[in-house]
Amino acid sequence: MSDQQLIKVEIDGKSVEVEPETTVFEAAAKVDVNIPALCHSELVEPYASCRLCMVEVDEGDGPRLVTSCNYPVRGPLTVTTDSDRVTRTRKTILELLLARWPEVKPIMDMAKFFNVDKPRFQHPLADCNPNACILCGLCVQVCSQGVLEDVVNFSGRATERRISMPYGGENPHCTGCGACVEICPTDAIRLTDDPNGPADPDMVRRAGMRVTREMILLDRKQSNLRDVGTAHLIETMNENDLLPVMNFRFGSHDDVQQIGSDVFGKKYFELGKPDGCWLGCTVSCCKAVPGFQLSTGPYKGERVLVEGPEYETLAGAANMGIFDPEFVLEYKFYCDTYGIDAISFSSSVAFAMECFEIGILDPERTEGLELVFGAADEVLQLLHLMAKGQGFGRIAGKGIRFMKYYFEEHYDADSGLLQDIGMEAKGLEYSQYVTKDSLAQQGGYGMALKGAHHDEAWLVLMDKVMDQIPNFKDKVEALYYFPIWRTWFGLCGLCRLPWNEVEPADNPETDEPAKVPEHVQNYCELFEGVTGKGQKPDDLLEMSERMYNFQRVFNLRMGYGKREHDAVPYRSLGPVIKEEYESRADRYDSQLADEVGVDPSGMSTEDKMAALREYREEAYEKLLDAVYKKRGWTKDGVPKAKTLKSLGIDFPDLVNLVKKHGG
Repeated sequence: MSDQQLIKVEIDGKSVEVEPETTVFEAAAKVDVNIPALCHSELVEPYASCRLCMVEVDEGDGPRLVTSCNYPVRGPLTVTTDSDRVTRTRKTILELLLARWPEVKPIMDMAKFFNVDKPRFQHPLADCNPNACILCGLCVQVCSQGVLEDVVNFSGRATERRISMPYGGENPHCTGCGACVEICPTDAIRLTDDPNGPADPDMVRRAGMRVTREMILLDRKQSNLRDVGTAHLIETMNENDLLPVMNFRFGSHDDVQQIGSDVFGKKYFELGKPDGCWLGCTVSCCKAVPGFQLSTGPYKGERVLVEGPEYETLAGAANMGIFDPEFVLEYKFYCDTYGIDAISFSSSVAFAMECFEIGILDPERTEGLELVFGAADEVLQLLHLMAKGQGFGRIAGKGIRFMKYYFEEHYDADSGLLQDIGMEAKGLEYSQYVTKDSLAQQGGYGMALKGAHHDEAWLVLMDKVMDQIPNFKDKVEALYYFPIWRTWFGLCGLCRLPWNEVEPADNPETDEPAKVPEHVQNYCELFEGVTGKGQKPDDLLEMSERMYNFQRVFNLRMGYGKREHDAVPYRSLGPVIKEEYESRADRYDSQLADEVGVDPSGMSTEDKMAALREYREEAYEKLLDAVYKKRGWTKDGVPKAKTLKSLGIDFPDLVNLVKKHGG
């Protein structure tokens, strides 16, 4: 915000400039002027129930009393926080509070500070419980605004006003997250039982509350998961040329705004609806679209609840060249209903579309479907055919690897071209990120034990968006650390998003996210709190590294798990067709000159592509060598026997197997 838009405020003789709508309470904090309050928390919106934050403000028409916690700055004003009038008002409020709750420590401490020894009043409902509820409303607000539930609320009026669960009984939505316990200023709320029996429930809740706190304070400034879920990534990927368009040929498109997070956030998503996520999760990344009317398939005309869409679903539509939000919801619903993975579906269809456009497929081979990019109606027809096992759906439904073999065998298609443009690794279709310029993500997909799974895709953001792993050594380290750490989430059944989506700020002024590893301590405490076993970050990594190596050996036992199986399609590394290169010609030409040492001037596009390909394929092979070495594997990608021994998994059958393959 420019200086011209800031508003000057004078507080007790101290000047400060703040943005419009900043509260007087917040403005005072900027110049270290303390204003007392019993009901204030940065985690919730101001409620002004205690009234102790009264101050005098003068906007040119004389001073008047206001509650500073919810009074917005909208023009120049003068604030006095300690005038005689303010002090008398606070003392009177404290007398009333002390008369009602004479043994509650926060009230007693504040009364002592203001020299209020004994109230002049008597209260018919005086409560001498030192942990009495003082009706501040913080628990109600954090449940609604922070946890996005309405488990606790006010009930009754006047002297009957109290905090309770709906209908005065237990609420089935309460997950015992502990947010209300943490925010309560009097310890009036306590968790007395945990049916899961963790070794240290308080440690678990403290770690959970740190996540809750970060989500409340930082999410809308960083990822906005609570409003639009992972759909926020669609704009980020498009801006950074990482969004797959038309079978990963391109990384951006002018029509992306038609399926952007703003469209879904304003027009489609309805917060608070059942969305398949865990109740009480403060990350709240899952979204839902209720009442969507279907236009195709067995439920045509019916109104249904659509879960999502997530980023991968939106990007999958772009990968098929389709930018219609109604199509996105239709294909997402039917993928879920049919039990078809939306990522594999969209990547497979995008591959089939390119094959159609270059002549490998035609209407006869697709049984009437005109599978050109952007053909939304044909894609939905194909989806229903897949579910029925009919027509071209029988072939496309088996995925990219099958289609490559099938098209080569039955249509005499060029196997090399099919391998280059068929975006799958280890038989699993690529999730929706363009990796041409991210060596780290190329390795992340290629070396992943399960294939190009979306669970492995964070490296592309670390590499190309946040620039956290700029050099080769950093990328190798990330490819060692990241997959092992992500394996740990699967071992323990924990969500990864609190680790890498919203992060503590390095710079409080800009809320710039800190690096991901700083969240590891949360998971150490979660593990220790549940099991009673003290853990350090290296302990978690060693635990996961055992499993990671065991899985690699298991792959080896099944006939995979070697270097040849970590190969990737060339489009994962660079441009396959002339149009691809020319869409990024300036970038590729610069790389040829600066990185490869080849002067591109005067060269044909085909020659430049060949030179770039040689360089990038060599870089990928060097990456495999370095990561294998870091992991303690052979050059062929086989874990060494001494590596298994160092991890404590040197079981005879495992050792014999790796030795058989050179380990």
